[in-house]
Amino acid sequence: MMSHRRSGTHEDDRLEYLQALVTEFQDTDSQDAKEQVLANLANFSYDPSNYVYLRQLQVVDLFLDMLTEENENFVEFGIGGVCNLCLDKTNKEYILQNGGLKLVISCLSSPNEETVLSAVTTLMYLMTPDSRQDITAPPVVECMLRFSLSANKRLSNLAGVFLQDYCSPEQVESARSLQQHSALGIPLPRN
Repeated sequence: MMSHRRSGTHEDDRLEYLQALVTEFQDTDSQDAKEQVLANLANFSYDPSNYVYLRQLQVVDLFLDMLTEENENFVEFGIGGVCNLCLDKTNKEYILQNGGLKLVISCLSSPNEETVLSAVTTLMYLMTPDSRQDITAPPVVECMLRFSLSANKRLSNLAGVFLQDYCSPEQVESARSLQQHSALGIPLPRN
């Protein structure tokens, strides 16, 4: 009985702590403090035991909102949090049903390397029979082709996995031919 009470208290403490972080984010005017809170929330989103609390506190929405911010650090921590949370089926469905896919794809054009790496990883995690068509749309595949040629090994390897595991040879070939006819595209992130 005693250990049962203790774990209940631990869970209550966890929820209270996460609530305090969300409140701090909402109440502070300091950009640095907001960045720190977002980084902490993204780290907590890595632990599946926090998923239910993060959903309850609407942190998934907070992360998705960050993907359209001007502040590159907000975007980086937001996509990091989305990436961690979308491993959970409930979170994945929520993200897909609430416009998250378009927001994640927009992160591919970030100049921030970590944001781009998290966005590519998130796209792989968000793959479902229903989302596959959007995730492997020609502009995304073309972008992955360019990333696969990057001097940045982390990016080129991750894009290579995306192309090999999530795209058909026909999709890759079609994107290659599009790429040859277009000078426009998503720029590579800064190293």
